[in-house]
Amino acid sequence: MEAVHRDWRGAELEPKVRALLEFAEKLTLRPWERRREDLELLRAAGWGDREIHDAVQVISYFNYINRVADGLGVDLEPEMPAPP
Repeated sequence: MEAVHRDWRGAELEPKVRALLEFAEKLTLRPWERRREDLELLRAAGWGDREIHDAVQVISYFNYINRVADGLGVDLEPEMPAPP
């Protein structure tokens, strides 16, 4: 878990999990680059349509609520490190 927290790209992960993390990163950092092929890669890795739907909902909500908090200047929780 620590390796995933440090940098998931260098962690030993199942291909199914790695595919989801790659998708989540792309949807978070470069949503305009998302293509139909991204969904096909998830399906090929073993994710079903319902699982993909749920993942998109969670990823998107997390991104949304973080942007709301950033926009309103909400303080971080004590256990969360400040951004660089």
